[in-house]
Amino acid sequence: MPEAHSDTLRPRERILLAARDLFHRHGIRGVGVETIAEAAGTNKMTLYRHFDSKDDLIVAYLQSVAVEVDEMWQDFERDHPGDMQAQLKAWLVCAEECVTSDERGCELANAAIELTADNHPGRRIIEELKTSHRNRLASLCRRAGISQPEVLADTLTLLLEGARVSRQAAGSKGPSAKFTATAEAVIATFKAKSKPARRSR
Repeated sequence: MPEAHSDTLRPRERILLAARDLFHRHGIRGVGVETIAEAAGTNKMTLYRHFDSKDDLIVAYLQSVAVEVDEMWQDFERDHPGDMQAQLKAWLVCAEECVTSDERGCELANAAIELTADNHPGRRIIEELKTSHRNRLASLCRRAGISQPEVLADTLTLLLEGARVSRQAAGSKGPSAKFTATAEAVIATFKAKSKPARRSR
């Protein structure tokens, strides 16, 4: 990630990068706009010139996460065109990295805990992104020819979400350390239930 106050970045980009880093490390409610502006190498006036309010900045932050998730799915398709099994493996590798490389857990899940107001626009972004991610995973499992793709997607989603929370609570040597082995076993079980493809005559 580029430094938030790099001279090569515009003020809005610096502010957004600083906000994302601080929100992730300290929580959305634990960081004020003045701290964000200072970390971005600017001031509150400039921050409010680009974002009408802190809530607007929170929405932009969540949207930036959504862009990265979409790019991840595009990478799977680009790197493994037409190979759904390889794309599923790539998803698993990416999920493992999310679990092991970041002890702060999922940015979206953490934000959802703090954004308690049902009408906060950030909640809609989180719900839509989580739903989209799960649906794309189900579609991938379906195209890979795996039995019960919807159930498998739900199972893998819950496993990933749980592993990331477990990493926060129990550390790197807790149950989260077995994420990949458990996910692979789950996938293998569903594959075993799949009907063999009929041979064309």
